[in-house]
Amino acid sequence: MNERSSVTELTDSLRREVERYPEGRKLPSSRALMERHQVSPGTVSRAIAVLAAEGLVISRPGAGVFRAAAFTTGPATGASRAPAGTARPGDLSWQEIALSSETGPRDLLAAPVFATLRVPPPDVIDLNSGYPHSSLLPERLLAAALARAGRRPGAWERPPTDGLTELRGWFARDIGGHDGPIATGDVLLTSGGQSGLTVAMRSLAAPGAPVLVESPTYPGILAVVRAAGLRPVPVPVDADGVRTDLLAEAFEATRARVFVCQPLFQNPTGAVLSPERRTEVLRIARAAGAFVVEDDFSRLLVHADAPALPRPLAADDRDGVVVHLRSLTKAASPNLRVGALTARGPALARLRATQVVDSFFVPRPLQEATLELVADPGWARHLRALGTELRNRRTAAVAALHRELPGVLGSYRPGGYHLWLRLPEGVDDGVLTAAAMRAGVQVTPGRPYHAAEPPAANLRLSYAAAENSAQVVEGVHRLRAVLDEVATG
Repeated sequence: MNERSSVTELTDSLRREVERYPEGRKLPSSRALMERHQVSPGTVSRAIAVLAAEGLVISRPGAGVFRAAAFTTGPATGASRAPAGTARPGDLSWQEIALSSETGPRDLLAAPVFATLRVPPPDVIDLNSGYPHSSLLPERLLAAALARAGRRPGAWERPPTDGLTELRGWFARDIGGHDGPIATGDVLLTSGGQSGLTVAMRSLAAPGAPVLVESPTYPGILAVVRAAGLRPVPVPVDADGVRTDLLAEAFEATRARVFVCQPLFQNPTGAVLSPERRTEVLRIARAAGAFVVEDDFSRLLVHADAPALPRPLAADDRDGVVVHLRSLTKAASPNLRVGALTARGPALARLRATQVVDSFFVPRPLQEATLELVADPGWARHLRALGTELRNRRTAAVAALHRELPGVLGSYRPGGYHLWLRLPEGVDDGVLTAAAMRAGVQVTPGRPYHAAEPPAANLRLSYAAAENSAQVVEGVHRLRAVLDEVATG
């Protein structure tokens, strides 16, 4: 059972128990609750916090937790609040008219993003998520960094809107090198990579404009483009990255001013942009008077056996063509939502204006904690350990696929967290995904990775979110059995 379901189940159990208590009665101690329900201290603490927020209990330090009054009065409004679960539902049908639009329901745009964030039931092997398993994350380093950050002078004061100078400087050096073209003043901190993509799309293209995207590409990019009122135009990818011959044709045909790409360990194919095409992408975009938004999401997920990484496109760009996006989230924690956009000239001014209107700034304690984390010697050790474990998982996944499903795996690179599988002719990826879930393995269908009709049926398999390599192998075994069943009808 994962922690989230444990907290939910304990909260529901305590809620039913507490509602039978008379006002003022003391609840069992935390130790007693831990022993009775076989849960951790943190689970008990979170469940009590939920009940306290609902007004069902009152915590008195040193004395314990007690049943609150059945009705409480809010300090601001003076209104009485009924116990949880007693409110009558209102008539919400009017909202269907109020929210109607020609663009269709917003939840359809967000559906692929929700899918990437879905937490499977405890008995299901997760070969879907892009976030590494908690055992691969530096939780002790993060806890220590957050504790030190909270004690820093001024840690709870308002930060500069662009972000702390020291952290922006660290990103500038990490992206462009010590003598590269990126200065501290060229960096804007964002609330993670997805937020950075949103800021970039809303800043660099006018509503209704075409935006060139790789095909296939990360569904979150397509969702951001469409939510901004833009039109994604696919440009095919092969083993060497985006097809630059087709990129030039797409710019000429559409007059687009933005191209979004992932040159390193592209999601979902794993492709790395070849040296020849790196030069061509920058030349073609510059000739078209267009920006290249470089989503460098997986640079910290390099495997232990990978060759030397190519520099970011931004590190070789002197003309302000590249708007670079970097985030620490994948390698650190889904909750460390700190990213950086780099740009120069009027483009940076546009990005800053959009960012400040949307969210003011990234919370300072989170920025301070990020500084503490990257300055800790343990951070480099963590990245090395992560690279070793990702290599081991990839090796296990590739061997299992060759053994169980020969022919489905195309070219791959030693980096990232995913593999792109080509399904046999006639197999529907949506049907297969649903059947796999019923068999206890969660994978990702290929259809949402395409801006137009896909040329073939695919699956994306992630080996980072599973508990260990053995679980990855078991997940592939279950997938083979499901594929046999689906293929035979």
